Amino acid sequence: MGKLLSLLARDDSNCCTAKSYDVFLDFENAAPTETEREVYDEVDRVLKESEAVLDEIQVYKGAGKEIREAIADPSPQCQEKAWAAVLPLVLKLKRCYEHSLELEKIVPKLLGQLVGGKLNPTQHLETQQALVKQLAEILEFVLKFDEHKMKTPAIQNDFSYYRRIVSRQRIDATNNMLVSTELANRMSLFYAHATPMLKVLSEATSKFVADNADDVDNTTETLGTMAKVCLRMLENPKLLQQIEREETHLLVLRVMVGLVILYDHVHPVGAFARGAHVDVKGCVRLLQQQPAIKAEPLLNALRYTTKHLNEENTPKNIRNLLAA
Repeated sequence: MGKLLSLLARDDSNCCTAKSYDVFLDFENAAPTETEREVYDEVDRVLKESEAVLDEIQVYKGAGKEIREAIADPSPQCQEKAWAAVLPLVLKLKRCYEHSLELEKIVPKLLGQLVGGKLNPTQHLETQQALVKQLAEILEFVLKFDEHKMKTPAIQNDFSYYRRIVSRQRIDATNNMLVSTELANRMSLFYAHATPMLKVLSEATSKFVADNADDVDNTTETLGTMAKVCLRMLENPKLLQQIEREETHLLVLRVMVGLVILYDHVHPVGAFARGAHVDVKGCVRLLQQQPAIKAEPLLNALRYTTKHLNEENTPKNIRNLLAA
């Protein structure tokens, strides 16, 4: 803990000059080197599944109508109709939950390549851009998934209804190829969180920090450095013009915010304390310069999914800057 807290005591003027963060991260074309290939291929398999999971959560409609009808009219016909509507949705929710377990396993492997060793955080970012791109894509997936989950109360309503029916009728879920009681309990805890994928990501990162005590400083500093590099890429016209696609610009914005949030969850003092290795003020001001359709979801993510924003040691000017 002492080593981790020592980050906050550093002389920021020695490590945080703008020039040291003028690194272009090629989020569009970065390809793995031979040394990156093994971990890259493992992460790539998980990321391909992430795309499918995100597609499902984005179009999730829910069975609210059928459930309401079954509650109002408990006839066998209405009950069967609601059950038939809920079952495929439960299977989708199971797939999303199981994917979170895959993320939980792959994140420490990815961090193990991007942290520590003979390279400092900036050198890791410069020389392992394909793995850095994958970390960015994981962060983007987490933010997108949780954003849709928060806007879709039907997810918890559908799963609660499913569990009530299973409990009432004592249905053997395994025989119906759905979920066991134990798995249903774990899924229920997962979906009870406002931002379940962020919770998985932050806990996996925190566990990596706990399991790799020698790399504590490097882990949090790597997250902070990557956030500052993303900020410089969007501030520096020469770096910004190297981004070819508009969706990449939005990716960099999301990743910058995701890194601040992750840092805030992993670091015991958080991202908002004076001396933290992230430029929250710079990130917020940059977001405020963007069109509202881009900026508001990300500003809300900083307001409502960070851990330390409303604590006493958060400077008042930061809280005012993020006031809704």
